[in-house]
Amino acid sequence: MGITAKELAKKLNLSAAAVSMALHDQPGVSTETRKRVKLAAGKYGYDLSRIQNRKAQGGSIDFLVYKKSGAIVGDTPFFSELTDGIADTCSHLGWKLRITYLYESDLESRDLYSFFSADCRGVLILGTEMVTEDLRPFLALQVPFVLLDSYFETFLCDTVLINNVQGAYLAARHLIARCKTQPGFLKSSFPINNFRERADGFYKAIREAGMSPSQCIVHELTPSLTGAYADMKTILARKDPLARCYFAENDYIAAGALRAFREAGLRIPKDIAIVGFDNLPAGEVIDPPLTTINVPKRALGEEAVLRLVRRIENPNLPITKTEVAATLVDRYSC
Repeated sequence: MGITAKELAKKLNLSAAAVSMALHDQPGVSTETRKRVKLAAGKYGYDLSRIQNRKAQGGSIDFLVYKKSGAIVGDTPFFSELTDGIADTCSHLGWKLRITYLYESDLESRDLYSFFSADCRGVLILGTEMVTEDLRPFLALQVPFVLLDSYFETFLCDTVLINNVQGAYLAARHLIARCKTQPGFLKSSFPINNFRERADGFYKAIREAGMSPSQCIVHELTPSLTGAYADMKTILARKDPLARCYFAENDYIAAGALRAFREAGLRIPKDIAIVGFDNLPAGEVIDPPLTTINVPKRALGEEAVLRLVRRIENPNLPITKTEVAATLVDRYSC
């Protein structure tokens, strides 16, 4: 009976990941190590036909879902649609897909390569909750990767994300045109890059309309339906000043605030108008249905896979930042 890759790694005093990369001709190990592993594989009777079979199938793409706090990334319609786009595109192109949830604490106790499948050829990293330092360990990867749903100016890597600035700009312009007044801002209490970019788009529209950003009424709310509802109830109980209309950084914030406003006897949109962001299914069924910014979530996943496959096939391609445009969905909350 032939030796297994794990047994081969033990004999050579190498990690299982290093042996796997050497046997599958993946980057990440030196030429000398690759030669040493392959010679030992032949000597000890490792079944090399396994490798040929995997290569014929294209290998695997690993989708690492990075969770820092879990406040944003989770089992939501947004990430469900995003994952469907990734899975369908991988299937269509003949790639296997493996999804792994990676928590911040995992990187303190485990080698990054231990999270990858044995025949991993490339990695998608969901960076929604990442800050700059969270991405740094991934920059040392010797496997092609694409960062999804986040962007960092200081790091050179392929990225695919929503055009958050453009989407929030559309929302603010719509509020100004419809309500003829300066919009307020329902801001997330949890800071992520996407929300910061949405703030940039919102204030860009404010300035272009000849309004002062410093005059905007801003409320900081938890970016979940129940959290935003509770926070807005507190704001209303304090009798804080209210704006005539608001842009909310996501649909959960918008829906939670809308519920609190209605319970306080305010009419939507006659007394207060709201525009959200993400176009989640819940926005269609609340009363009144939510005006929002649509993000083509499946397309975001598809673009990420296509870019990664191109990077795998041609490692010398120039680094790109791909932004998927957003569109306004005009319903009845504004």
